Amino acid sequence: MPSETARRSQATPLKDAIEAFLKTFNLKSKFNETYLETFWERMMGKIIASRTKEIYVKNRILYLRIDSSPLRQELFMAKTKLIDLVNKDVGESVIDDVIFL
Repeated sequence: MPSETARRSQATPLKDAIEAFLKTFNLKSKFNETYLETFWERMMGKIIASRTKEIYVKNRILYLRIDSSPLRQELFMAKTKLIDLVNKDVGESVIDDVIFL
């Protein structure tokens, strides 16, 4: 029977095990897209999130329906910054473009 120390040295941290699982089954990009949709409010704040009526990712493009024309225009003007912010928060490149619906 292996000792406690031997078992610990063979143990994989849960985070690493989940990462390996997602990569093995090609689920990493879908996981990141879902993360983005789920944590949109935390990333962008309550005001922007409350004005966001639809959000989804398809083919590395973030689709947003914003119900405020001035806010939509402001986000459009800051599109590059928005892409960088989202990708940084997720921890890897998830989106390449943003389309406002």
